[in-house]
Amino acid sequence: MFGKKWGVLLLTLCVALFAAGCGQKDEGSNASSSAGGDKAGEKVTIKFMHLWPEGVSAGQNKIVNQIINDYQKEHPNVTIKQEVLDNEQYKNKLKVLSASNELPDVGVTWAAGFLKPYVEGNLFAPVDDLLSGELKDKFVAGTTEAYAIDGKTYALPLEFNIAPIYYNKAIFKKYNLEVPQTYEQFKAVSKTLSDNGVAPIALGNKDRWTGSLWYMYLADRIAGQKALADAIAGSGSFKDPGLVQAAKEVQSLVDSNAFIKGFNGLSNEEGKSEFLNGKAAMYLMGTWELPNYTTNEEIPKEFRDNVGFFKFPTVEGGKGNIDSWVGGPGVGLFVSQNSEVKEEAKAFVEYFVTKWGEQSVTGAGVIPATKVDTSSLDLPQLYIDLFNEMNKASSITLFADVQMPANAAETHLNNIQALFGKAVSPEQFSEEHDKAIAKGN
Repeated sequence: MFGKKWGVLLLTLCVALFAAGCGQKDEGSNASSSAGGDKAGEKVTIKFMHLWPEGVSAGQNKIVNQIINDYQKEHPNVTIKQEVLDNEQYKNKLKVLSASNELPDVGVTWAAGFLKPYVEGNLFAPVDDLLSGELKDKFVAGTTEAYAIDGKTYALPLEFNIAPIYYNKAIFKKYNLEVPQTYEQFKAVSKTLSDNGVAPIALGNKDRWTGSLWYMYLADRIAGQKALADAIAGSGSFKDPGLVQAAKEVQSLVDSNAFIKGFNGLSNEEGKSEFLNGKAAMYLMGTWELPNYTTNEEIPKEFRDNVGFFKFPTVEGGKGNIDSWVGGPGVGLFVSQNSEVKEEAKAFVEYFVTKWGEQSVTGAGVIPATKVDTSSLDLPQLYIDLFNEMNKASSITLFADVQMPANAAETHLNNIQALFGKAVSPEQFSEEHDKAIAKGN
């Protein structure tokens, strides 16, 4: 499904991102022309549900509010009514609202497998018309394709992400630790930290997808990108010896106390707080976290200045490559097929995506899905370094729970939590995955 083709496509995407220089349309332009816009003088309310709360996503939240305020000033008859939830609450509410056919006019979605049931249920409206208007040629190559099903595009991407391991440089310095290049070195670092009473890794695996990142990287480094992609696509098997070994390594990390105490019962936000408050030394997460380590002034500058990152280490004898990443297109905006203000909602989405580009870079440190010339921007070094790493990626494997069909993704996530909790063996974990993928839904 997202095998070699996606590795090449997304690598092309990365290179295009770095080289892009066409930027955005003039900030004063009206971006609603191709979508039809709002009916002059008629009062319109657009319901917009998103997942950037003020506290945990301060940079994004500020930009969202700025875009909305600007849009309402330019369109005085339009009111944007926000509903803001955190990540897991958002996913759950989206399911509930879709079941009762009460989706917001505009909302946030993920790509590929996550998108599919909403499209099949005729819940999301095609937005291809927006790609031929103000937004034509504005997206980095490969990003909108992740939101296309059967030749139609059902959402417009906002971000592109890769997942590094962030680390606390002050803690590493205190214990004379070097950034690990190999998995053996990584385990040695973890042991030193644990022996000194410092939690090596922050993890909130109640949300399950957080643990999936660890399995995905171990699978990539041991079995190789192709074996993992083939297993997810159903042309291979999770019983591949390298993939079984990856599951074993997850439990080996658990046994060695590599993760914070109680990790399987903590949400991602609770797990992350252990990294933010200096109680854990490392944290594996997507680059949507960058704002917290660069521009978020609610987090002490002393801490932000001490955050670095490293690539997931290579495994001796493994088939993986240190420049291979887990990541892919981030969230995008959809328009509800049953919206009573569909054209006005499309006009708002078009405007939002246009404004989000450069503002998300400078205001939040987000890597956008639209082309932005970063050469003239004053950006934090952490952002620049990760941006450069993304551009030399050998392959990028889309997050497993996004790639997989909905039911298979649920099986994957449940088994990830069970694997970390040692409720299933690596062999059982692999067997359950093959069964779920074989069902094809």
